[in-house]
Amino acid sequence: MEYCDILIVGGGPAGSTFAWKLRGAGLDILLLDKNQFPRDKVCAGWVTPAVINTLQIDENEYGQDRVLQPISGFITSIIGGTEVLTEYGDTVSHGIRRSEFDHYLLGRSGARLQLGEQLTTLRRENSRWIVNDRITTPLIIGAGGHFCPVARFLGARPGDSVSGVVAQEIEFEMDTRQQGDCRIRQDTPELYFCDDLKGYGWCFRKGNFLNIGLGRNDSLGLSEHVRSFYDYLLQKGKIPRDAPTNFKGHAYLLYRQASRNIMDDGVLLIGDAAGLAYPQSGEGIRPAVESALMAADVVISALGNYRIEKLQRYTELLTKRFGKGNSGTIFDILPQGMKNLAAKKLMSSRWFSRNILLDRWFLHSHQPPLG
Repeated sequence: MEYCDILIVGGGPAGSTFAWKLRGAGLDILLLDKNQFPRDKVCAGWVTPAVINTLQIDENEYGQDRVLQPISGFITSIIGGTEVLTEYGDTVSHGIRRSEFDHYLLGRSGARLQLGEQLTTLRRENSRWIVNDRITTPLIIGAGGHFCPVARFLGARPGDSVSGVVAQEIEFEMDTRQQGDCRIRQDTPELYFCDDLKGYGWCFRKGNFLNIGLGRNDSLGLSEHVRSFYDYLLQKGKIPRDAPTNFKGHAYLLYRQASRNIMDDGVLLIGDAAGLAYPQSGEGIRPAVESALMAADVVISALGNYRIEKLQRYTELLTKRFGKGNSGTIFDILPQGMKNLAAKKLMSSRWFSRNILLDRWFLHSHQPPLG
């Protein structure tokens, strides 16, 4: 039987950041992931300066042989509506490729890595966990995203999309001709909201790579919505006429709507496994990173006692940082017709697009980096 002080299940930004925070703490940390790295990961892929600063990433070093695309503006609109260009005149975010970003974070995490192995069995014996009938540990960190097997052990039902988002997207490297045909500016991602306000599409150029996708709060007719959005981009001449169409799907929970049990004796969920994606934008990288850091602080203060009473402060820290879950806005109770009218009016407003849609909902510029 192999022993470790902490087992992390999932090698994405949440799992890697948790291990990175605990480096030098004298703990034997083992990280288990079903994939080998680098691995493909569908994600629009942008991170704000707050994430860069929190993770202490040297932009010059990172960007030497990886994509780190400065973003200084956005185009926003209802699909088919009036486009609004917001220019900041400075870098407000960065485009990254998740295959590179996740591999970088994992490589510097300091954890022992067990890649290419899936968690298949999990049982509790006294105060310890037995994983895959060969690993024993007093503490498991579930960081495996929406379909995290540790979350399922705590009662999550990943197939239930009532409180989540389903999305399809594609990211590909453009050849020289496709680059010439692409009208998306590298520093200006484009965001297009569905007319029923149940989702939005995006088109984001990162160097020679182009990412196209659409996510919705319901899965009904998702493929048709994606195809319609793709056709709209083609019609407007924004993307290469032979852009591939082999979209990949993924899902995640929204924090204010999620109701997952995120802890028990000897177990914590972080990142998308805990359902922490921002409710307005669906972004999950910053909540993943920050939840990992908060969880690490709680684990350090627990001094090896991982009973749920000792871990409860994690919930308090999440609430303090992200607010209470299951809370909506007055906009949520408006009739659909009024929503549509209000959305078209607001989305054509330069003030609303910058100050609410972008600054508050997508960039979270009102919220300082986690101290």
